[in-house]
Amino acid sequence: MGKSSAQKRHDQSEKRRIRNKAVRSRVRTGIKNFRSAVAQSDTATAETSYQSVTRLMDAAVSKGVYHRNTVARLKSRLYKRLSSIQQS
Repeated sequence: MGKSSAQKRHDQSEKRRIRNKAVRSRVRTGIKNFRSAVAQSDTATAETSYQSVTRLMDAAVSKGVYHRNTVARLKSRLYKRLSSIQQS
Protein backbone atom coordinates (compact mmCIF):
# COMPACT_ATOMS: atom_id res chain seq x y z
CA MET A 1 0.00 0.00 0.00
CA GLY A 2 1.13 3.54 -0.76
CA LYS A 3 0.69 6.75 1.14
CA SER A 4 -2.69 8.31 1.68
CA SER A 5 -3.31 11.55 -0.17
CA ALA A 6 -3.34 13.39 3.16
CA GLN A 7 0.09 12.01 4.05
CA LYS A 8 1.46 12.93 0.63
CA ARG A 9 0.06 16.45 0.97
CA HIS A 10 1.61 16.76 4.42
CA ASP A 11 5.01 15.66 3.11
CA GLN A 12 4.79 18.18 0.26
CA SER A 13 3.86 21.04 2.55
CA GLU A 14 6.68 20.13 4.96
CA LYS A 15 9.18 20.20 2.09
CA ARG A 16 7.86 23.59 0.95
CA ARG A 17 7.95 24.96 4.51
CA ILE A 18 11.63 24.08 4.87
CA ARG A 19 12.49 25.60 1.49
CA ASN A 20 10.48 28.77 2.21
CA LYS A 21 12.19 29.15 5.57
CA ALA A 22 15.62 29.01 3.93
CA VAL A 23 14.63 31.55 1.26
CA ARG A 24 13.15 33.96 3.84
CA SER A 25 16.28 33.63 5.94
CA ARG A 26 18.52 34.52 2.99
CA VAL A 27 16.39 37.56 2.19
CA ARG A 28 16.42 38.77 5.81
CA THR A 29 20.20 38.34 6.00
CA GLY A 30 20.60 40.36 2.81
CA ILE A 31 18.43 43.13 4.24
CA LYS A 32 20.51 43.17 7.44
CA ASN A 33 23.73 43.46 5.41
CA PHE A 34 22.24 46.33 3.41
CA ARG A 35 21.07 48.18 6.52
CA SER A 36 24.46 47.83 8.20
CA ALA A 37 26.15 49.27 5.09
CA VAL A 38 23.70 52.19 5.12
CA ALA A 39 24.31 52.77 8.84
CA GLN A 40 28.04 53.05 8.13
CA SER A 41 27.32 55.34 5.14
CA ASP A 42 29.27 52.97 2.88
CA THR A 43 27.71 53.82 -0.48
CA ALA A 44 29.59 51.25 -2.58
CA THR A 45 28.78 48.34 -0.29
CA ALA A 46 25.19 49.51 0.10
CA GLU A 47 24.70 49.60 -3.68
CA THR A 48 26.06 46.09 -4.21
CA SER A 49 24.09 44.67 -1.29
CA TYR A 50 20.94 46.42 -2.57
CA GLN A 51 21.38 44.74 -5.95
CA SER A 52 21.94 41.32 -4.40
CA VAL A 53 19.02 41.60 -1.97
CA THR A 54 16.63 42.70 -4.72
CA ARG A 55 17.73 39.67 -6.76
CA LEU A 56 17.01 37.43 -3.77
CA MET A 57 13.60 39.06 -3.25
CA ASP A 58 12.63 38.63 -6.89
CA ALA A 59 13.61 34.96 -6.72
CA ALA A 60 11.50 34.56 -3.58
CA VAL A 61 8.50 36.07 -5.38
CA SER A 62 8.89 33.68 -8.31
CA LYS A 63 8.98 30.74 -5.86
CA GLY A 64 5.83 32.00 -4.15
CA VAL A 65 7.49 32.73 -0.81
CA TYR A 66 6.54 36.42 -0.81
CA HIS A 67 3.72 38.29 -2.54
CA ARG A 68 4.94 40.60 -5.30
CA ASN A 69 3.41 43.70 -3.69
CA THR A 70 5.19 42.96 -0.41
CA VAL A 71 8.52 42.75 -2.19
CA ALA A 72 7.78 45.91 -4.19
CA ARG A 73 7.10 47.76 -0.94
CA LEU A 74 10.28 46.44 0.71
CA LYS A 75 12.43 47.29 -2.32
CA SER A 76 10.99 50.79 -2.38
CA ARG A 77 11.82 51.34 1.28
CA LEU A 78 15.35 50.01 0.84
CA TYR A 79 15.94 52.19 -2.21
CA LYS A 80 14.76 55.22 -0.25
CA ARG A 81 17.45 54.48 2.36
CA LEU A 82 20.05 54.02 -0.37
CA SER A 83 19.12 57.36 -1.94
CA SER A 84 19.42 59.11 1.40
CA ILE A 85 23.09 58.14 1.82
CA GLN A 86 23.93 58.81 -1.84
CA GLN A 87 22.73 62.41 -1.57
CA SER A 88 24.70 63.17 1.59
